[in-house]
Amino acid sequence: MGSDIRAPSLIVMTADGGDEAVRRFLRECLEEFLRELGDWVRIASVSSEPEHGMDLLRSANWLTGRLREIGFPSVELWQTEDGAPAVHAAWCEAPGAPTVLVYSHHDVRAVRTDVWGESLPFEPQVRDGKMYGRGASDAKGQILAHLWGLRAHLSADGRDAPPVNLKLLIEGEEEIGSPHLAALLADHRDELDADLIMMSDTLLWSREAPALCTGLRGMLSAKLEVFGPYRDIHSGTVSGVAPNPCAELCKLLAQLYDEHGRVTLPGFYDRVIELSPQERDAINALPYSDEDWLERTETRTVGGEDGYSVLERVWTRPAAEILAFIGGDPDGPSRGAIASVASVDMNLRLVPEQKAAEAAEQLKRWVAERISDKVVYELSISLEAAQEPYRTPPDHPALEALGRAMERGFGAPLAGQMRNGGGGPASLLSDALGAPVIFFGTGLPQDRWHDSDERADIDTLLKGSATMAFFWPELAETLTDGQARPSRAQAVRKTPSP
Repeated sequence: MGSDIRAPSLIVMTADGGDEAVRRFLRECLEEFLRELGDWVRIASVSSEPEHGMDLLRSANWLTGRLREIGFPSVELWQTEDGAPAVHAAWCEAPGAPTVLVYSHHDVRAVRTDVWGESLPFEPQVRDGKMYGRGASDAKGQILAHLWGLRAHLSADGRDAPPVNLKLLIEGEEEIGSPHLAALLADHRDELDADLIMMSDTLLWSREAPALCTGLRGMLSAKLEVFGPYRDIHSGTVSGVAPNPCAELCKLLAQLYDEHGRVTLPGFYDRVIELSPQERDAINALPYSDEDWLERTETRTVGGEDGYSVLERVWTRPAAEILAFIGGDPDGPSRGAIASVASVDMNLRLVPEQKAAEAAEQLKRWVAERISDKVVYELSISLEAAQEPYRTPPDHPALEALGRAMERGFGAPLAGQMRNGGGGPASLLSDALGAPVIFFGTGLPQDRWHDSDERADIDTLLKGSATMAFFWPELAETLTDGQARPSRAQAVRKTPSP
């Protein structure tokens, strides 16, 4: 790992001594924290490639060892049949206090080493205030921010245990759609019982303008294969008369959006509800500009559905995306043949009240109605791996507690509200455990999730750690036995200026 470890710019606030004690602890332990993250990033816990099965086990065992060192009395490695290992930990020594389950994942996306131009995926480097490496942000850094925050809280307050009953579930299959998570939740329902779930596999808006995340979109994946000739055929021999699956697939996909940027699947918007004026104002209060957005996301241009801001489109409106298109000779020289088959991988991004099963039927009907009768096709939809959208109950008192903790942790007032455009098993967790889900993560739009040269902003990790150090006592004062009660923290807290 590189040696460019610079002092963080954590804001020293003129708040009580406990706040400064948390910040001092995080500053003093910075090098230790980065060594930990680097050690974990080196483990190539890729869930989509069977050859990394032992790496997933090593990753889970690395985490179990670290949790025991921190002081969790109960740490277990869980594994379903044919599934990757998950880690469960519990520290429940606060009678009458709320029980919180923190969910995240230790598996990472596959890599193409040949396109990592700034670093190597599993050789972590620190430079310019960032750690580079696969999983540094998504989501090993987010998990360690929780552990660092817990350590900072215990150190600053002189406590032997958290002020809430804290449980962790860190699974190893999120990047492949969590295919065994439902079984894991069913098998361990009692051990996972909680009043509140915190999902930490999410993005922030920015470290300078923190925003409270209140939900995420769902996701449905599908693969469409289109078959033309029975074999690849010399293009000159049959050109102009043979069915061309690449061309027919292009014609079909060109109809996916209408001239207003709306998905054309029949009934796709029937369940979509409009934002309340309050939430729309909270989203659009964030400091946004096209220039900043394009620079941070590296997306070149802005498009989408008419009548909505960019942030409304990406967080609160449904979408359809083509992720892969294969046909003919994608590698090497062309053989000059009409391909016998072409295929696309796609996903639908769903918003609250939309249902994955209904969207699957809409996609089936759309393809059947619009595809050419000159070809045959096969549409495969992964309902088992579908993720339903989720929104946190807007009046849940934990949101206010988290907002106060974020203001203390980031040293800035909340800039507004946001959601996450990606998916996750929030709805599954909530339904299986009968508890609401709130969201807090330390990822940023510029962290290059799922892409080459993934990175995590170190200052954001530390501010996220401070937020978690402040959140647990805030939550303990706000909830007792899972119910809201008055607390001193409900008074308006004046956040000192940076």
